[in-house]
Amino acid sequence: MSIRLIGKVVLITGASSGFGEDSARLFAAEGACVVLAARRMEQMQAQVARIQAAGGEAMATPVDVNNRADIDNMVQSVIENYERIDILFNNAGFGRLDWFDHLDSKRDIQTQVNVNLTGLMEVTHAVLPHMLAQHSGHIINMSSVAGWIATPMYSVYAASKFGVRGFTDALRREVSARGIRVSGVYPGPAHTEFGQHTGSKVLKSYSKAPAWVYMTSEYVAQRVVNLAKNPRRSLVIPWWLQPVLWAEANFPGGVDWVLNRFFAGEG
Repeated sequence: MSIRLIGKVVLITGASSGFGEDSARLFAAEGACVVLAARRMEQMQAQVARIQAAGGEAMATPVDVNNRADIDNMVQSVIENYERIDILFNNAGFGRLDWFDHLDSKRDIQTQVNVNLTGLMEVTHAVLPHMLAQHSGHIINMSSVAGWIATPMYSVYAASKFGVRGFTDALRREVSARGIRVSGVYPGPAHTEFGQHTGSKVLKSYSKAPAWVYMTSEYVAQRVVNLAKNPRRSLVIPWWLQPVLWAEANFPGGVDWVLNRFFAGEG
C-alpha cells in the first residue's frame, strides 16, 4: 500500500530549479508541507508563492550545502516551523565536465566534491538525529547514472556520484532497523539547468544523443514523489539504462569501446 504524503514534512535541497523545483510542486500537490532550500531565495520565494496560490503548504530557507553553519540553520528553521522532518530529498548538486587535466583544482574538483558528496552527507548528518528521535523518516539521495558508469569528462562528477551511491547503501544498512528508509535515485540524461553549467566541450558530446534519450525534469520529479510513496532501495531511470548497467557489469570492455567511440574527437 502506498504511503500517504498528506501532512508529511519534506525538506528539499537544490530546490530553486530542475528536479528540486518540480518535486517541491508535486510533493505539495500530494498534501505535503514542503521546505525548499537552496542559495537562490528569489526563485524559491516565487515557487513558494505559486504553491501557496494552489492551496499548498510551503516555505523557503537559504542554504549553501558547502557551509555547515548554513545547514544547521536550515534544519533548525524546519524544526522550529514544523517540529519534524519526514522526508529529506538531498538534491543539491552540479557538474563541471571536461577532460580531467583541464579542470580547475578549486572550482571544478574541490567544490564539486564538497557540494555533491560532502554537502549531501553533512545535510544528512544534521537531519538524521531528528528522524531517529521520531523513529521514522525517509532519506532520498539524488545520485546519477554516473554513479554506476563513469564516462570520459565525468571524472570528478562520477567520483562524487559513486560516493553518493556508496554512502546511500551504507547508511541504508545502518539505519533500516531504526525505522529510517534510505533510497538512491540514479537518473540518466534530463532537460534541466545542469547542462548550462557543465562547460561547452561536454555539450558537444550531448549533441550526438537523439532527443528520445532525454527525460523531462517533471518526469524525474514524479518518479521521486512516487518513490516517497512506495519506498525502495534504488531507482534507476529511464528503463533503458537497466541493460546498460548490465552491460557495464558483465562486458566492461565493450562499454569502454562504445564510450571511447562516442567521445572520440572531443577536446
